[in-house]
Amino acid sequence: MKLRPLTGWSMAALTLISATALAAAPPKMKMTTDVPPGIATPDTLETRIGTLTSFDGVPDKATTQRVYDELDLQRATQSFLSTIQVASMVAMERGLRSFGPPNTTVLQFEELMDSKALWLTPNTVSVYQAAWMELGDEPMVLETPPNVLGFIDDAWFQYVVDFGNAGPDKGQGGKFLILPPGYNGDIPDGYYVARSQTYGNWVVWRGFQAEGSTRQAIEATQSNFRMYPLSQAANQPKMNFIDVSGIEHNTIHRMDFGYWDELNETIQAEPVNGISPEVRGLLASIGIEKGKPFNPDARMKEILTEAAKIGSVMARALTARPKEEAFYKYPGERVWTNPFIEGHYDFLMNGAMLLDSRVYMHFYATGITPAMSIQNVGKGSQYLIAYLDRNGDALDGSKTYRINLPPNVPAKDFWSFTLYDNQTRAMLQTDQRFPGVDSLGDVKTNADGSYDIYFGPKPPQGMENNWIQTVPGKGWNTIFRLYGPLESFYDKTWMPSDPELVD
Repeated sequence: MKLRPLTGWSMAALTLISATALAAAPPKMKMTTDVPPGIATPDTLETRIGTLTSFDGVPDKATTQRVYDELDLQRATQSFLSTIQVASMVAMERGLRSFGPPNTTVLQFEELMDSKALWLTPNTVSVYQAAWMELGDEPMVLETPPNVLGFIDDAWFQYVVDFGNAGPDKGQGGKFLILPPGYNGDIPDGYYVARSQTYGNWVVWRGFQAEGSTRQAIEATQSNFRMYPLSQAANQPKMNFIDVSGIEHNTIHRMDFGYWDELNETIQAEPVNGISPEVRGLLASIGIEKGKPFNPDARMKEILTEAAKIGSVMARALTARPKEEAFYKYPGERVWTNPFIEGHYDFLMNGAMLLDSRVYMHFYATGITPAMSIQNVGKGSQYLIAYLDRNGDALDGSKTYRINLPPNVPAKDFWSFTLYDNQTRAMLQTDQRFPGVDSLGDVKTNADGSYDIYFGPKPPQGMENNWIQTVPGKGWNTIFRLYGPLESFYDKTWMPSDPELVD
């Protein structure tokens, strides 16, 4: 091959390049030593976010802007994932306050909760009742009804206290005294005492049907439940009990830019000590800080919008397809999962925060109490969650699936299935008011004592009582609940099948 001679311009360019290269290599000085490998950062790096260029370790202006954009996006995305629980409680507070003021308004589902209520993963059999408690400078008294499963969570969605069957009153009902943040005053005798880290608190309890009726549970609350400041014990404000069955309302937080406004609302309203300094620092870095206005500029709005998109899909992936084996109840054998790892309701294990567990739980469900995760044979309840079929594919409302429950279902009290909308995580809205099947109903049993439960647009012939309707074109997920779970559930000698396609 014949080489072309260098032109004058080519020679000049080569000389310039050589001179630049020589200038870029610093001379060896008297004190120069070899730098151990891995300390220096090359001045040109090819990365996922593009080419990053520097002069001897100082990023140029364009690279600095590029990495700051990335840094803000990363911090915003982690802020989103770290505060889902706070946004969730904001939405709950708004939903409850839409029916009346705090402290005197009690929501009751006298006809049970149906799919018109947008709540995160409720069941179709419990008698749900709830109130919003807003503390002031003095303690608040709660007089609670008997035979309920109730608890209080604060505005950061942290556990405050149980009442009812899992509480210190042991299901008899009692008087609880809730102390506000920073309270150092006198505490009278005769109360079960708990302290909240926030002024706003969610009070929720589940009553039980008696012979298929909610009446006993509803009347027990109306006769016994009271909430009032301690100083008003002798002149208690009137409680307003509202039947919200069948009424459209929402308690679920946003997943777009509006998420940040919801989050900022609580950051401004509550003491800061309920959120770790690390997370507070993340929030401050993106413009959310107590006592300061949240007013992002156009650049930051774009980044926060992008972070909400990414965080939303991350939360959905961690919920529908958890990446850690610890979330799977039957690893390698079944698709069923649960957000609590080894029962850690506070998401702390061996001194470390279970980050994915916290995201899964607060994105998908609601309510933090030790009673939800304690393994008590014959008491309480246990939950199995499925988003996928046995092949690992998302459940499709256009298709029909079957889940087989082997003989001797390990539930002392009863078992149930409820279907949920993948988008809202609320009950799936179909032609059925209550998208569920449970053993309290007239469920058909197979000859061997097992059960086949069907999920699809139409029921198989003769299996109407064993069928939950789905919606063509929509996905769905389900929770299988065991009430009074028995030993064979815990030792895994009994396992439900995965959802299996039947057509």
